[in-house]
Amino acid sequence: MVFQIYAILSRAFDSSVSVNDPPSYKCVALGGVGTGALQSLMLCPVELIKIRLQLQDKSHEKTPQINCHKGPISVARSILRTEGFKGIYRGFSITALRDAPAHGFYFWTYEYMREQLHPGCRKNGQESLRTMLIAGGLAGVASWVCCYPLDVIKTRLQAQTSSSPQKYNGILDCLSRSVKEEGYSVLWRGLGTAVARAFVVNGAIFSAYEIALRCLFNNGSIQTENTI
Repeated sequence: MVFQIYAILSRAFDSSVSVNDPPSYKCVALGGVGTGALQSLMLCPVELIKIRLQLQDKSHEKTPQINCHKGPISVARSILRTEGFKGIYRGFSITALRDAPAHGFYFWTYEYMREQLHPGCRKNGQESLRTMLIAGGLAGVASWVCCYPLDVIKTRLQAQTSSSPQKYNGILDCLSRSVKEEGYSVLWRGLGTAVARAFVVNGAIFSAYEIALRCLFNNGSIQTENTI
């Protein structure tokens, strides 16, 4: 769905371009930003529930006698009951701030790198599998590098509940206090693992997407030259 939204938005921002020509890099980035912002509407509650479950698991290891939620639905019901509908969207602002530019960099990097690695492929769609893997991997790395500090702040804000004392009063307060207490390195802690995973995962995602498109619309044709 993310790719479909991106395809629609990137074309909408560059409506003067022929359907046979690729959208400009500017419109690719704008389409990515719009896609990331829209995705936040669905992703924010999902990540909030995931974070609460992870924190619960850690607490349960220390104090097994506490009551635990049995799964994501139980967590969602608890949040809605104790914090209301607003609670399920705790951290939405920072999620949108993270995802909008990250997706802009994500799609722009992919389109730019695939064209650099295989000139002309944005129009003829004949890039090799190796090009897809490398361009997709670099796109994943670029998106994580640009948004990682915001992801750290988002996680800390979403870990707070209305039933416990609020350590942070918003995005800027969380940023300043985190840096003051733990140094600037806290904003990049774990980045190496994240980008390594992002390279592999997104290389596979873009390759699967591009190959699927070719199978659907080009009778499965794909350039096999230099795929290894």
